Amino acid sequence: DWLKVFEDATGRDLAQFKLWYTDAGTPRLTVSEAWSDGTYTLTFHQKTPPTPGQDIKPPRVIPIAVGLLNPNGDEVVPTTILEMTEVTQSFRFEGLSSRPVPSILRGFSAPVVLERHADTKERAFLLAHDTDPFNKWEAGRALAKDVLTRMIVKGAEPSRSYIDALGAMLADEALDPAFRALCLRLPAEDDIAQTLHASGHVPDPDRIHAARGTLASAIAARLAGPLSATYNAMETPGPFSPDAGPAGRRALRLACLSFLTRNDGGDRAAALFESATNMTESAGALAQLIEAGRAGAALIAFHDRWKGNRLVIDKWFMLQAVHAAPAEAAGVAERLARHADFDWKNPNRFRALLGGLSANHAGFHAASGAGYRFYADWLLKLDPLNPQTAARMSGAFETWARYDADRQALVRSELDRILATPGLSRDLTEMAGRIRG
Repeated sequence: DWLKVFEDATGRDLAQFKLWYTDAGTPRLTVSEAWSDGTYTLTFHQKTPPTPGQDIKPPRVIPIAVGLLNPNGDEVVPTTILEMTEVTQSFRFEGLSSRPVPSILRGFSAPVVLERHADTKERAFLLAHDTDPFNKWEAGRALAKDVLTRMIVKGAEPSRSYIDALGAMLADEALDPAFRALCLRLPAEDDIAQTLHASGHVPDPDRIHAARGTLASAIAARLAGPLSATYNAMETPGPFSPDAGPAGRRALRLACLSFLTRNDGGDRAAALFESATNMTESAGALAQLIEAGRAGAALIAFHDRWKGNRLVIDKWFMLQAVHAAPAEAAGVAERLARHADFDWKNPNRFRALLGGLSANHAGFHAASGAGYRFYADWLLKLDPLNPQTAARMSGAFETWARYDADRQALVRSELDRILATPGLSRDLTEMAGRIRG
């Protein structure tokens, strides 16, 4: 017995730990805080929702990694593992000079759902100062979603506290460049739509796209200097290396470029495209030129340079579909489908174009329904040849019920058209039927 070995080696009874293997469901962890005379107390409560055959769940052992930061951002209690074994359990930290800001579940120390409200100020503080990479990233991700939700639902302005915290993170050269690039990435439009839907709102793809663009432009304007300095500092001269260090520097440079393009209309992207000695930077610059609406010559040059590499040409198709302006996305996809290099019988090429269109959230969900029609047309064309790929890719319609009534009607119409097609494969019939409901 695997656990018996650890029991013998440590002298501990691991019966409670075995519940992670025998009990279904994910524990929900709530937390409350108290502060009095230099003593900070965290009280945790765990509950695992009932599952078939297991209505009552005994408490599990939950290792909770916690650190505490003072108001200046200094770590006053380094990462400490709190071992929770009861339904409700309190932990005290004494001798503190000021009320700390907690960093809870560092490193995702346990597979639980942490249910704790953190306001904008606290999340911005953790994004700027937390020493734990996971919690720093999570604070920034959650804060960005909150900011975008308020912009979309309430018409709020971009949050200066979020942007300033992002700037503090960007300026921290102790952080790995690849990690800084990850923190700079705004939530995808589809993720924002899911967040809105989960909070009881009907997501509007056009408003989501506009709000995300407004926030990106605000970041670009307020952090223009640091973004430009970091972009220049991350240049990696010499031969191309796929190692983690140079790859991280390229990732951060391109992340900065995505914001800087909003300031200069694509001038830096054009210069990088001309000077790039590797496909990563060349493709990254091309993406920004597409966003800026000045990619005509670059698209031809990129294709001419890489036309002998099928995987890179897959990327060429995908970039154009993903980064096309929403109103033009379906038209761009139709034009690319007529390109001599669009071998739709090749699964990778097919996924590059169709997957690129569905990843263009506002373009795929255009109110005209053009994105839906194009997508359904090509699923029907592929189905007789490759029903497995057609069925898998029909999953792009899976979230149709979260949108407004007009878009729902458009998707239902396309799904009905697919299901009414004579000779439809069992794979696509089952998948489209399940999505249609």
